[in-house]
Amino acid sequence: MAETNGWDTYSKLVLQQLESLSGGIDGLQSELQDVKEQLTELKAKEDRVQDLKSWKEKFDEVASPTQLQIRFEEIEELKEFKTKAVTMFMVVQAAMAFGMAIALEIF
Repeated sequence: MAETNGWDTYSKLVLQQLESLSGGIDGLQSELQDVKEQLTELKAKEDRVQDLKSWKEKFDEVASPTQLQIRFEEIEELKEFKTKAVTMFMVVQAAMAFGMAIALEIF
């Protein structure tokens, strides 16, 4: 009977330890699942970063930000020149019309 009682106590102790280990394993599995989800998110973000990096490299081959700024400044200068040239043309045309009117004695 003492052997049976000792075995019962030992089996209960082993059973408690197994249950404790089972709970620990369940907790670890849950944490592992969370880590896997986070890893998946990080991989997705890394893919997006790689895509942006690739796009930037392709864009930089076309024109760097400094080159784009210079081109925008040149475009503004050309717009200003065009405005001045059109204005001068209109002034010259008006002067020519006035001069012709005086020459033909229309006034």
